[in-house]
Amino acid sequence: MKYTVVVADDEEEIRRSLVRRVKWEEIGFEVVGEAENGADALELVEKLEPDLLLTDIKMPFLSGIELARAVREVRPMVQIAFLSGFDDFTYAQQAIQYNIVSYMLKPISAKEIEAELIKIKKAMDQRVEEFTKERKEKLDIRKTQFLIPLLLDSFQNERVSEEALLERAEECELIRNPKPDNMQYVVLVTGIRDANGKDQTSYSSVNAVDMILKKYVHYVSCHLEGRVVSLIATTPGGMGKYLHIIVEEIVQSVERIMGYCCQVGVSRSVNTLGKCRESYLEAMNALSYSRKDKSSVYFISDAEHGSGLEQGEIQEITATMENFLRGGMAEDLEIYLDDLEKKLRNGGKNTLVLSTILLTEIGAAVYKVIYMAIGECGVEVLQKKYSMQQMREMERMAENFQIIKMLCMEAKKMLMDQRKKSSEVICEQAVQIIQDRYAQQDLSVMIISEEIGVSPNYLSSLIKKTTGSSLVEILTKKRIEKAMELLQCTGMKIGEITELCGYKDQYYFSHCFKKLTGVSPNKYRREHEQA
Repeated sequence: MKYTVVVADDEEEIRRSLVRRVKWEEIGFEVVGEAENGADALELVEKLEPDLLLTDIKMPFLSGIELARAVREVRPMVQIAFLSGFDDFTYAQQAIQYNIVSYMLKPISAKEIEAELIKIKKAMDQRVEEFTKERKEKLDIRKTQFLIPLLLDSFQNERVSEEALLERAEECELIRNPKPDNMQYVVLVTGIRDANGKDQTSYSSVNAVDMILKKYVHYVSCHLEGRVVSLIATTPGGMGKYLHIIVEEIVQSVERIMGYCCQVGVSRSVNTLGKCRESYLEAMNALSYSRKDKSSVYFISDAEHGSGLEQGEIQEITATMENFLRGGMAEDLEIYLDDLEKKLRNGGKNTLVLSTILLTEIGAAVYKVIYMAIGECGVEVLQKKYSMQQMREMERMAENFQIIKMLCMEAKKMLMDQRKKSSEVICEQAVQIIQDRYAQQDLSVMIISEEIGVSPNYLSSLIKKTTGSSLVEILTKKRIEKAMELLQCTGMKIGEITELCGYKDQYYFSHCFKKLTGVSPNKYRREHEQA
């Protein structure tokens, strides 16, 4: 397998020498981009999605450590190799947590770099092999015997206490002691499909997901109902820090290494193992929002806001109908309902009772999804138009089905309108935060997403889809626009403008300003003084 590389070094002579003299192709690499500072390197990583970033540790604007931290946020599967003039173990210690595969000391010759790149490629090849290999050994029976009953509610039927569940969790290495402090649990459900939407999730997929989970959290995984189901455990701080990175790395790794689409559904976090059954249902519901032919991550908290209703209190009903309501096109739902009507019509009188029960369950599914996604107000609107009380005696099945069909189509329209409205509101909130607080130097996707109450993954994809620009691009544009205004209308020094516009480093501010306007801040001021 050939791997792509971005090379970053602020010294042009060294950078050009690296690109020109190292035998990249022979070793199995292809250089796809070069950067002269940390900010440009991050931008190239987002744009080009390389497999490896080779960077000097001491860079303008973003240091190597800061760059590695930022890369992990946006492209966690990228491996990073450092070049450094510092023979200091503290740098290496800091680097370990950010997918650092090599730490090379300058000065270093082309042959020495080639020798190290050979080692790096071997390690990356081993990772690919491990990620894609067929699982021959059986899954740990203790883990499956714990996880599957926990998610399918068997323990509750047996009335197993929380203390007993914690003891079993410790035996499975999900937690370190039977009385953990401040522990949170989240369920991930991962599905893998090819470009045609055909399911490619297998028992071996558990191994691929586990490879990523073990770098960040304690976990137990299994293959359940055709999906990889993982229960992860960590502190609230760890959950906030790693969860969005974990799911992005799973998706990116499946896409890059396997060449498949990957969908991940993520539950809300709970603080007891006894609630993990509800978390599993939430993760499955989140997964149902995804398209079969496109990679995606859905957090149930992003898709269904503030219901306050536990999943376990709602009857488990027709999964297909819920999937059509949550995802896909209205036309697909209508075709499905037409096909369903034909089957019921051809079923004969013996199916009247079953058909009535089925229509009732479909109606319940519609109201459930509307309630979870929109709330009581949505249910009230739907009931005024198509109340279940309109359904008549059993023999008038054709009329009853038309009521249910209109109910479903109206609900689908409401959900699509709500999703569009919610997206617009979230984008407006994010942009407003930028408008109000562009001068805040540490303002980031993480901070904005936490304040709005959605995941960083969801916010980033939503902003990109809605505006065509990333959140960072919008923030940068706002800061530079404010700088242009200050340069035209005040006699403030460049350093003062730098701080007022949310930048720590004057040189980085000048770099961003010139990149966006084509001229330096000083030249921009002179031009407008003359005007």
